Amino acid sequence: MPTFKEPQLIYLSSEAVERATAFASAVVSTVNYRDSDQTVKQKIQDDHFVSKLGEEAVRSVFEERNCTIEGPDYEIYSGKRKSWEADLKINGLDVAVKTQRRSAAKRYGLSWTFQDSHERRDPILDMPDAWVCLVVFEDLNDGYECVVYPLRKIKQLIFEAPRLSKLVGKKQAVYLETLQKYKVFE
Repeated sequence: MPTFKEPQLIYLSSEAVERATAFASAVVSTVNYRDSDQTVKQKIQDDHFVSKLGEEAVRSVFEERNCTIEGPDYEIYSGKRKSWEADLKINGLDVAVKTQRRSAAKRYGLSWTFQDSHERRDPILDMPDAWVCLVVFEDLNDGYECVVYPLRKIKQLIFEAPRLSKLVGKKQAVYLETLQKYKVFE
């Protein structure tokens, strides 16, 4: 698959932002994150918005490389129809996308979290050969700009306890500074 070794800067189209906004607004009433102590609807909506921006950014990076992309999926699923399926298919390969706001990174360190509690566990954590693409939404800049890091397998990432104490035991985190220290992107 055509890929890249350096992080890629992507400017999202207004259409991509509109799709992410509409999805986040529609999906917020269909989810329940009480097991993560997340009940603030605006935060849940924003998390979905940022996630879709990341998926759009990854789609854009690989479309520029003439890859065949399936997704992002904008269908609203209810109850048991919700799934942990890959966010995108790139040339038939399942790819998960994790996105972090730059403004949040300034507070907690640039990181991406994976659900890991007794109530909900992201199945990708048990799939060492699964692919993931890490994205930063540059929300401190004007426009809708994202940095897309090169694809990596789950087994190449270094998982740590989240620095935010209320997330410990509920999520696992991947910190950019740790990945750079251990040269994961080289």
